[in-house]
Amino acid sequence: STRAAELKRMFEERLSQPENKHRRFNLHIISDSSLGFDHQTYASPRDEKNARGALLSAVERLVSKDDIVIADTPNYIKGLRYQLYCIAREVATTHCVVYCAISVDEARKINQTRGTEAYSEQLFDELVMRYEEPNAMAKWDSPLFTVVQHINDELPFDRIWQSVVEKRALAPNFATAVKPVAETNYLFELDRITQEVIAGVLESQNSGVPMSEVVVPGSSKKVRMPGRNLTLSELRRVRMQFTKLNKQVPLKVDAIADAFVEYLNINL
Repeated sequence: STRAAELKRMFEERLSQPENKHRRFNLHIISDSSLGFDHQTYASPRDEKNARGALLSAVERLVSKDDIVIADTPNYIKGLRYQLYCIAREVATTHCVVYCAISVDEARKINQTRGTEAYSEQLFDELVMRYEEPNAMAKWDSPLFTVVQHINDELPFDRIWQSVVEKRALAPNFATAVKPVAETNYLFELDRITQEVIAGVLESQNSGVPMSEVVVPGSSKKVRMPGRNLTLSELRRVRMQFTKLNKQVPLKVDAIADAFVEYLNINL
Protein backbone atom coordinates (compact mmCIF):
# COMPACT_ATOMS: atom_id res chain seq x y z
CA SER A 1 0.00 0.00 0.00
CA THR A 2 2.93 2.34 0.65
CA ARG A 3 4.21 1.77 -2.88
CA ALA A 4 0.72 2.15 -4.36
CA ALA A 5 0.27 5.51 -2.61
CA GLU A 6 3.73 6.59 -3.79
CA LEU A 7 2.90 5.58 -7.37
CA LYS A 8 -0.42 7.46 -7.25
CA ARG A 9 1.35 10.59 -5.95
CA MET A 10 3.90 10.37 -8.77
CA PHE A 11 1.16 10.08 -11.38
CA GLU A 12 -0.72 13.03 -9.86
CA GLU A 13 2.40 15.20 -9.90
CA ARG A 14 3.26 14.32 -13.50
CA LEU A 15 -0.30 14.78 -14.72
CA SER A 16 -0.60 18.20 -13.05
CA GLN A 17 2.45 19.65 -14.81
CA PRO A 18 1.50 22.41 -17.31
CA GLU A 19 3.54 20.85 -20.12
CA ASN A 20 1.85 17.49 -19.68
CA LYS A 21 -0.39 16.61 -22.63
CA HIS A 22 -2.15 13.72 -20.84
CA ARG A 23 -4.08 15.63 -18.16
CA ARG A 24 -7.38 13.95 -19.04
CA PHE A 25 -6.52 10.79 -17.05
CA ASN A 26 -8.41 9.89 -13.88
CA LEU A 27 -6.54 8.01 -11.14
CA HIS A 28 -7.97 5.19 -9.01
CA ILE A 29 -6.53 2.89 -6.34
CA ILE A 30 -8.38 -0.34 -5.58
CA SER A 31 -7.33 -2.09 -2.37
CA ASP A 32 -8.68 -4.84 -0.14
CA SER A 33 -9.73 -2.23 2.43
CA SER A 34 -11.59 -0.16 -0.17
CA LEU A 35 -13.45 -3.33 -1.16
CA GLY A 36 -14.25 -4.24 2.45
CA PHE A 37 -11.75 -7.09 2.97
CA ASP A 38 -8.98 -7.59 5.55
CA HIS A 39 -6.05 -9.97 6.08
CA GLN A 40 -8.27 -12.75 7.38
CA THR A 41 -9.90 -12.93 3.97
CA TYR A 42 -6.87 -14.96 2.80
CA ALA A 43 -7.39 -17.59 5.51
CA SER A 44 -10.57 -18.82 3.81
CA PRO A 45 -10.61 -20.05 0.17
CA ARG A 46 -14.22 -18.90 -0.22
CA ASP A 47 -13.54 -15.42 1.18
CA GLU A 48 -10.42 -15.10 -0.94
CA LYS A 49 -12.38 -16.05 -4.05
CA ASN A 50 -14.95 -13.37 -3.21
CA ALA A 51 -12.17 -10.81 -2.77
CA ARG A 52 -10.67 -11.67 -6.16
CA GLY A 53 -14.08 -11.44 -7.79
CA ALA A 54 -14.68 -8.03 -6.20
CA LEU A 55 -11.26 -6.83 -7.41
CA LEU A 56 -11.87 -7.97 -10.98
CA SER A 57 -15.33 -6.38 -11.04
CA ALA A 58 -13.97 -3.09 -9.70
CA VAL A 59 -11.11 -3.01 -12.23
CA GLU A 60 -13.45 -3.90 -15.08
CA ARG A 61 -15.82 -1.10 -14.01
CA LEU A 62 -13.11 1.59 -13.78
CA VAL A 63 -10.48 0.78 -16.38
CA SER A 64 -10.58 2.65 -19.69
CA LYS A 65 -8.33 4.60 -22.02
CA ASP A 66 -8.95 7.66 -19.85
CA ASP A 67 -8.40 6.03 -16.44
CA ILE A 68 -5.30 4.74 -14.67
CA VAL A 69 -6.19 1.99 -12.16
CA ILE A 70 -3.74 0.80 -9.49
CA ALA A 71 -4.71 -2.65 -8.15
CA ASP A 72 -3.19 -2.52 -4.65
CA THR A 73 -3.99 -6.07 -3.58
CA PRO A 74 -1.92 -9.28 -3.13
CA ASN A 75 -2.02 -10.25 -6.81
CA TYR A 76 0.24 -13.17 -6.01
CA ILE A 77 -1.38 -15.81 -8.25
CA LYS A 78 -0.55 -15.68 -11.94
CA GLY A 79 -4.07 -16.72 -12.93
CA LEU A 80 -5.41 -13.53 -11.34
CA ARG A 81 -2.76 -11.41 -13.06
CA TYR A 82 -3.73 -13.06 -16.33
CA GLN A 83 -7.36 -12.04 -15.82
CA LEU A 84 -6.34 -8.44 -15.11
CA TYR A 85 -4.27 -8.49 -18.30
CA CYS A 86 -7.28 -9.73 -20.27
CA ILE A 87 -9.47 -6.94 -18.89
CA ALA A 88 -6.93 -4.36 -20.09
CA ARG A 89 -6.73 -5.96 -23.51
CA GLU A 90 -10.51 -6.06 -23.87
CA VAL A 91 -10.71 -2.26 -23.61
CA ALA A 92 -7.55 -1.79 -25.73
CA THR A 93 -5.52 -0.11 -23.02
CA THR A 94 -2.07 -0.67 -21.53
CA HIS A 95 -1.01 -2.36 -18.33
CA CYS A 96 2.12 -3.20 -16.34
CA VAL A 97 3.13 -5.12 -13.21
CA VAL A 98 5.07 -3.50 -10.36
CA TYR A 99 6.71 -6.26 -8.33
CA CYS A 100 7.65 -5.33 -4.76
CA ALA A 101 10.38 -7.91 -4.20
CA ILE A 102 11.46 -8.88 -0.70
CA SER A 103 13.02 -11.92 0.93
CA VAL A 104 10.83 -14.11 3.13
CA ASP A 105 12.93 -13.31 6.20
CA GLU A 106 12.71 -9.56 5.66
CA ALA A 107 8.97 -9.77 5.00
CA ARG A 108 8.51 -11.77 8.20
CA LYS A 109 10.41 -9.12 10.21
CA ILE A 110 8.23 -6.33 8.83
CA ASN A 111 5.06 -8.33 9.46
CA GLN A 112 6.05 -8.88 13.10
CA THR A 113 6.22 -5.11 13.68
CA ARG A 114 2.70 -4.40 12.38
CA GLY A 115 0.82 -5.21 15.57
CA THR A 116 -2.90 -5.81 15.01
CA GLU A 117 -2.42 -5.34 11.24
CA ALA A 118 0.01 -8.26 11.00
CA TYR A 119 -0.76 -11.56 9.32
CA SER A 120 -0.76 -14.51 11.72
CA GLU A 121 2.35 -16.70 11.46
CA GLN A 122 0.30 -19.54 10.01
CA LEU A 123 -1.36 -17.38 7.37
CA PHE A 124 1.96 -15.71 6.52
CA ASP A 125 3.55 -19.12 5.88
CA GLU A 126 0.56 -20.25 3.80
CA LEU A 127 0.76 -17.15 1.61
CA VAL A 128 4.48 -17.71 1.08
CA MET A 129 3.73 -21.25 -0.12
CA ARG A 130 0.99 -20.09 -2.50
CA TYR A 131 3.01 -17.23 -3.98
CA GLU A 132 3.73 -17.31 -7.73
CA GLU A 133 6.51 -14.87 -8.64
CA PRO A 134 5.93 -12.64 -11.69
CA ASN A 135 7.79 -13.64 -14.84
CA ALA A 136 8.73 -10.95 -17.37
CA MET A 137 8.54 -13.57 -20.14
CA ALA A 138 4.79 -14.03 -19.55
CA LYS A 139 2.60 -11.57 -21.45
CA TRP A 140 0.37 -10.99 -18.41
CA ASP A 141 3.41 -9.99 -16.29
CA SER A 142 5.00 -7.76 -18.92
CA PRO A 143 6.17 -5.06 -18.78
CA LEU A 144 7.47 -5.97 -15.31
CA PHE A 145 9.10 -3.42 -12.99
CA THR A 146 10.84 -4.78 -9.89
CA VAL A 147 11.61 -2.75 -6.77
CA VAL A 148 13.38 -4.22 -3.74
CA GLN A 149 11.25 -3.29 -0.77
CA HIS A 150 13.58 -3.61 2.22
CA ILE A 151 16.34 -1.40 0.78
CA ASN A 152 13.92 1.39 -0.20
CA ASP A 153 14.55 0.86 -3.90
CA GLU A 154 13.13 3.72 -5.98
CA LEU A 155 10.17 3.17 -8.26
CA PRO A 156 11.28 3.40 -11.93
CA PHE A 157 8.52 5.91 -12.54
CA ASP A 158 9.73 7.26 -15.88
CA ARG A 159 9.65 3.73 -17.33
CA ILE A 160 6.26 3.02 -15.76
CA TRP A 161 4.90 6.30 -17.18
CA GLN A 162 6.24 5.46 -20.62
CA SER A 163 4.68 1.97 -20.58
CA VAL A 164 1.29 3.01 -19.23
CA VAL A 165 0.77 6.51 -20.61
CA GLU A 166 3.11 7.25 -23.51
CA LYS A 167 2.72 3.88 -25.22
CA ARG A 168 -1.03 3.84 -25.33
CA ALA A 169 -2.54 0.74 -26.93
CA LEU A 170 -3.99 1.19 -30.39
CA ALA A 171 -7.76 1.24 -30.59
CA PRO A 172 -9.15 -1.96 -32.12
CA ASN A 173 -9.94 -1.76 -35.82
CA PHE A 174 -9.59 -4.05 -38.79
CA ALA A 175 -5.83 -3.49 -38.88
CA THR A 176 -4.92 -3.43 -35.19
CA ALA A 177 -7.52 -5.53 -33.35
CA VAL A 178 -6.27 -8.72 -31.73
CA LYS A 179 -7.13 -11.42 -34.21
CA PRO A 180 -9.65 -13.88 -32.72
CA VAL A 181 -7.94 -16.89 -34.28
CA ALA A 182 -4.24 -17.40 -33.54
CA GLU A 183 -4.02 -20.75 -35.34
CA THR A 184 -6.14 -22.29 -38.06
CA ASN A 185 -7.96 -24.61 -35.67
CA TYR A 186 -7.65 -22.46 -32.53
CA LEU A 187 -11.36 -22.07 -31.78
CA PHE A 188 -11.94 -25.78 -32.33
CA GLU A 189 -9.08 -26.64 -29.95
CA LEU A 190 -10.25 -24.09 -27.36
CA ASP A 191 -13.71 -25.68 -27.37
CA ARG A 192 -12.43 -29.25 -27.35
CA ILE A 193 -9.84 -28.85 -24.60
CA THR A 194 -12.11 -26.94 -22.21
CA GLN A 195 -14.86 -29.53 -22.76
CA GLU A 196 -12.39 -32.32 -21.93
CA VAL A 197 -11.37 -30.58 -18.69
CA ILE A 198 -15.02 -30.26 -17.63
CA ALA A 199 -15.65 -33.90 -18.54
CA GLY A 200 -12.64 -34.90 -16.42
CA VAL A 201 -14.01 -33.05 -13.39
CA LEU A 202 -17.47 -34.61 -13.77
CA GLU A 203 -16.04 -38.07 -14.29
CA SER A 204 -13.96 -37.81 -11.11
CA GLN A 205 -17.00 -36.65 -9.15
CA ASN A 206 -19.04 -39.57 -10.46
CA SER A 207 -16.50 -42.00 -9.02
CA GLY A 208 -17.96 -41.26 -5.59
CA VAL A 209 -14.52 -40.84 -3.99
CA PRO A 210 -14.19 -37.45 -2.18
CA MET A 211 -11.25 -35.48 -3.60
CA SER A 212 -9.67 -32.15 -2.70
CA GLU A 213 -7.96 -31.99 -6.11
CA VAL A 214 -8.84 -33.52 -9.47
CA VAL A 215 -6.50 -34.53 -12.29
CA VAL A 216 -7.88 -33.55 -15.70
CA PRO A 217 -6.79 -34.36 -19.28
CA GLY A 218 -4.05 -32.29 -20.87
CA SER A 219 -3.09 -30.29 -17.79
CA SER A 220 -0.13 -30.51 -15.44
CA LYS A 221 -2.22 -28.64 -12.86
CA LYS A 222 -5.08 -29.95 -10.73
CA VAL A 223 -8.57 -28.56 -10.25
CA ARG A 224 -9.02 -27.64 -6.57
CA MET A 225 -12.44 -28.79 -5.40
CA PRO A 226 -14.42 -26.38 -3.18
CA GLY A 227 -15.50 -29.08 -0.70
CA ARG A 228 -18.56 -30.10 -2.70
CA ASN A 229 -19.52 -31.45 -6.10
CA LEU A 230 -19.55 -28.94 -8.93
CA THR A 231 -22.62 -28.79 -11.13
CA LEU A 232 -22.52 -28.95 -14.91
CA SER A 233 -24.23 -25.56 -15.14
CA GLU A 234 -21.60 -23.73 -13.05
CA LEU A 235 -18.76 -25.44 -14.94
CA ARG A 236 -20.36 -24.38 -18.23
CA ARG A 237 -20.78 -20.81 -16.96
CA VAL A 238 -17.08 -20.49 -16.08
CA ARG A 239 -16.10 -22.19 -19.34
CA MET A 240 -18.13 -19.64 -21.33
CA GLN A 241 -16.37 -16.77 -19.52
CA PHE A 242 -12.96 -18.32 -20.20
CA THR A 243 -13.59 -18.98 -23.89
CA LYS A 244 -14.96 -15.45 -24.39
CA LEU A 245 -11.76 -13.96 -22.92
CA ASN A 246 -9.47 -16.20 -24.92
CA LYS A 247 -11.15 -15.72 -28.28
CA GLN A 248 -9.97 -12.11 -28.04
CA VAL A 249 -6.58 -12.83 -26.43
CA PRO A 250 -5.56 -16.20 -27.91
CA LEU A 251 -3.39 -18.66 -26.01
CA LYS A 252 -0.98 -21.21 -27.39
CA VAL A 253 -2.95 -24.41 -27.87
CA ASP A 254 -0.69 -26.41 -25.55
CA ALA A 255 -1.29 -23.84 -22.77
CA ILE A 256 -5.11 -23.88 -22.90
CA ALA A 257 -5.70 -26.71 -20.43
CA ASP A 258 -3.38 -25.28 -17.75
CA ALA A 259 -4.84 -21.80 -18.17
CA PHE A 260 -8.40 -23.11 -17.92
CA VAL A 261 -7.61 -25.08 -14.77
CA GLU A 262 -6.14 -21.92 -13.19
CA TYR A 263 -9.25 -20.00 -14.22
CA LEU A 264 -11.49 -22.66 -12.65
CA ASN A 265 -9.48 -22.55 -9.43
CA ILE A 266 -9.95 -18.79 -9.19
CA ASN A 267 -13.63 -18.65 -10.14
CA LEU A 268 -15.17 -21.72 -8.49
